[in-house]
Amino acid sequence: MADLRWRDLGLSDYLPVWRAMQAYTDVRDAGSPDELWQVQHPPVFTQGMNGKPEHLLTPADIPVIAIDRGGQVTYHGPGQIVLYPLLDLRRARLGVRDLVSHMEAAVVATLAEYGVTAAARPDAPGVYVDGAKVASLGLRVRRGCSYHGLALNVDMDLAPFQRINPCGYAGMAVTRTRDLGIGDGPDAIAIRLRGNLAERLGYTAAPEPISHELPELM
Repeated sequence: MADLRWRDLGLSDYLPVWRAMQAYTDVRDAGSPDELWQVQHPPVFTQGMNGKPEHLLTPADIPVIAIDRGGQVTYHGPGQIVLYPLLDLRRARLGVRDLVSHMEAAVVATLAEYGVTAAARPDAPGVYVDGAKVASLGLRVRRGCSYHGLALNVDMDLAPFQRINPCGYAGMAVTRTRDLGIGDGPDAIAIRLRGNLAERLGYTAAPEPISHELPELM
């Protein structure tokens, strides 16, 4: 199996990363490599294409960005692992539901390595522990290729989730791995999560990132 190329973007603003995902998807061809982008974002609410304004309760000083993934509103902030799989789904012979299932299964497997039992829900994409959401998912597929991805709450401030109906569900409980008894931080958990996701996508997990920068696509 080939290594899954990945970029470690550190703490990066949401908007330029989103625009770079769009650009990478637009310029790639049949020979372009799949990539996995790992990032943490400064505080931001993102509203999906189907987002209803009533689910955005009191954003206050946190910016809101309307974006092109499916789903409703969610929150990103420091201490959350965000993985964006930029994949040629046609080449990989994967459907959207397949990719969603692989991402959910990778999170479940990662938490199981720490002794935490988690599960997906057929009625609400994401991963849950005892009814509380620990990971959110959202995708866009364009030209047969995916972008956006998954966000796993590790050691982040959960208070901003109270300003929204997470993913469109009023009163949904949200949790983080720190509160589940997992002492590892984002970097250590991300190693396991990348490995579990790469395996499910038919890759091996590359030990080192190809870059700490967004790709130059001009």
